[in-house]
Amino acid sequence: MTAPVPAPGDLYVAGCGIWLPPPVTTEQAVAAGHCDRRLATSTAMLSVAVADKETPAEMAALAAQEAVRRSGVDPARIDLVLHASLYFQGHHLWAPASYVQRVAVGNRCPAMEVRQVSNGGMAALELAHAYLLASPDRTAALITTGDRMRPPGFDRWRSDPGTVYADGGTALVVSRQGGFARLRSLVTVSEPVLEGMHRGGHPFGPPSPEEQRTVDLDAHKRAYVAETGTSFSVARVSAGQEAALTGALRTAGVGLGDISRVVLPHMGWRRLSAAFFNKWDVDPRRTTWEFGRRTGHLGGGDPIAGFDHLITSGRLSPGELCLLVSVGAGFSWSCAVVELLERPSWAAAPAAR
Repeated sequence: MTAPVPAPGDLYVAGCGIWLPPPVTTEQAVAAGHCDRRLATSTAMLSVAVADKETPAEMAALAAQEAVRRSGVDPARIDLVLHASLYFQGHHLWAPASYVQRVAVGNRCPAMEVRQVSNGGMAALELAHAYLLASPDRTAALITTGDRMRPPGFDRWRSDPGTVYADGGTALVVSRQGGFARLRSLVTVSEPVLEGMHRGGHPFGPPSPEEQRTVDLDAHKRAYVAETGTSFSVARVSAGQEAALTGALRTAGVGLGDISRVVLPHMGWRRLSAAFFNKWDVDPRRTTWEFGRRTGHLGGGDPIAGFDHLITSGRLSPGELCLLVSVGAGFSWSCAVVELLERPSWAAAPAAR
């Protein structure tokens, strides 16, 4: 397939990369007492990536080095570095985006952090797109995510029952001058009335260095729903997801039936069934479920990791479309339609269908 001549408003994926630590199986977690059998069964997760010593920024930089190498983009032509995360990055009053820039790029373009929790990667893509289009002199941007979910502050199995949180880094290089895939649409929807769902009515106040409570998002959600009502919360969440998904399809001029693969957040089976498989009649075999259930939730990195998996494993062919789906507390939802133009040299041969 001949790649199209880049149009002024087009944005392309030039490179992608992930860096994941070794997996810990669910059976190992149950045996060690980190997860109970009932929770393991409801999520249907098989394993989760767990870092031994690597920090979030280090994992993001390793993924970024891979993405930049694959892209063929001269680091000097990268005009923006955006790093997204949802948890502590290793130091207080520190700029992890600058670390990623120093290690993976080495130039002096703007480097900034994006804090939109699990929708951080797609939020960064929104910002990068607008930044590059704002000036004809801007060429490419590097987007990274990185997190390490560790106790005592966060329990990867129990802090948010239904989603198992992983450690790892992801990276995406986007360019206005071409790439192996083209961004056909990107739509983000926000519903700030739901922001209280992830603080559970706790009062605002100065941070206490002595306070080391483990995050309990389930308790926060129960407190919020008790005040606002289940039907209100469910309706708002469903409406936000629907608006982002249908908006991305409409902007791209396609229907869900035209999508070959769907990149979903790495949630557990029960949550994905309710939000996607059943509601949208999406066959799990068309999605990244099998990859996600072996990886765990990478925060804002799920869409990038899932897309990388489709490309490197040969599960997406030139001319096919994939739909990237993302959601984060706040609440915000982002969906994008991406068209594979050509199979990059570093990707695997087509997988059996």
